[in-house]
Amino acid sequence: MTENANGTPDPDEQETIGASSPEPGSGIDRDPDEWATGEEPMTAAQRSYLDTLAREAGEELPADLTKAEASKHIDRLQGQSNRVQDQ
Repeated sequence: MTENANGTPDPDEQETIGASSPEPGSGIDRDPDEWATGEEPMTAAQRSYLDTLAREAGEELPADLTKAEASKHIDRLQGQSNRVQDQ
């Protein structure tokens, strides 16, 4: 967000989060096995999305996956899903 001459945020500009381009070295493509939190239980969002993808693929997966394991299954199942288009 830009600031006015007096240092206050410009009220006409919409506030955003993130960045307009990927941050170098941000780990977007880092292997899940290298994640510092990869051994923690999968998040609720991962569980919900993985459940959807697994149902569509007709697969059953363990409910006690780690974040890293869930991410790998999501990547694999996205490759088989009509829900996700090639980018």
